Amino acid sequence: MPLNRIFLLLLVILAPACGNMRDDLFPSGADRRPAVQEGTIGPEVGQQAPDFTISDSLGNTVTLSETAPQFRAVVLYFTMWCPICDSHMSHMRDSIIPLYPDVRFFAVDYVSGSVAAARDAQISNGYGGSPFTVLADTQQTVLGTFHATMGTTVVIDRTGILRMNEDFKDGTRLTQVLDALP
Repeated sequence: MPLNRIFLLLLVILAPACGNMRDDLFPSGADRRPAVQEGTIGPEVGQQAPDFTISDSLGNTVTLSETAPQFRAVVLYFTMWCPICDSHMSHMRDSIIPLYPDVRFFAVDYVSGSVAAARDAQISNGYGGSPFTVLADTQQTVLGTFHATMGTTVVIDRTGILRMNEDFKDGTRLTQVLDALP
């Protein structure tokens, strides 16, 4: 039996096992997340960002509620210093950050385990003098707060409202969100 027929046969046999996953096989493109209730605190776009206080890689304390009002927006990029993260961060450093001098960019290091290790990772990966401020999320608190993972990019406007919380792709979505801010 030719390979394409075997694949088709398997698809026909296994498709019913997918149950209510028809949208996965034939995506509608509709956003089916529940609507966010205005004024609530949480990690979803439209919600008030949960506040946090964390050390940067130099040992300085950074508090979101104190930092955000000073800028048009705050961008959090969650990094584990892998080649993909480096590619994203290099793109932001070279092509996006220069366009937004009124936006504060943070790289959230959630893998190093200590402030000193986050600083070592920052320097060894070539971000010692970059426009990113590296936050040492040693307990993965900020990671959990925003339901983030490697490459998650979060934009919080100066009023503390989340405007974006999704994986970084090519920077297009990030620039669209930043351009749309007042």
